[in-house]
Amino acid sequence: MAVNLGSNDGGDLAENADINITPFIDVILVLLIIFMVAAPLSTVDVPVELPVSAAPQQPRPEKPIFVSVKADLGVALGEDAVDRPALGAALDAATKGNKDERIFLRADKGVPYGELMGVMNLLRGAGYLKVGLVGLEDMSGGGQP
Repeated sequence: MAVNLGSNDGGDLAENADINITPFIDVILVLLIIFMVAAPLSTVDVPVELPVSAAPQQPRPEKPIFVSVKADLGVALGEDAVDRPALGAALDAATKGNKDERIFLRADKGVPYGELMGVMNLLRGAGYLKVGLVGLEDMSGGGQP
């Protein structure tokens, strides 16, 4: 409790029921500074070698549509090479305009991640949002160590 030291008639000290929030503000500011210093330390650039997928295989459609990014960064739709600007039109022809068709995207092991994302952006720009990434199956029964 706080005490009011102002003058009063009876000479008795009257109680003041106000809450002192200064220590609370001090604690909040210290926590804010701690989190401001710790937040940049929690994001670390770590080189990652992605493992082989061990997820159960999903059923394949009758005639899947594969978009492949080759080692030379060329793009192919099925077996046919396609220029990147013409990928949307070629997909429209292959899917007969059905934008809900799942597109299977696969890339050579040596393709940079940025190039793969560029092809995914082309697919998204063409309206194909259902994209499945194709990888090798792990035949050993477990992931890589």
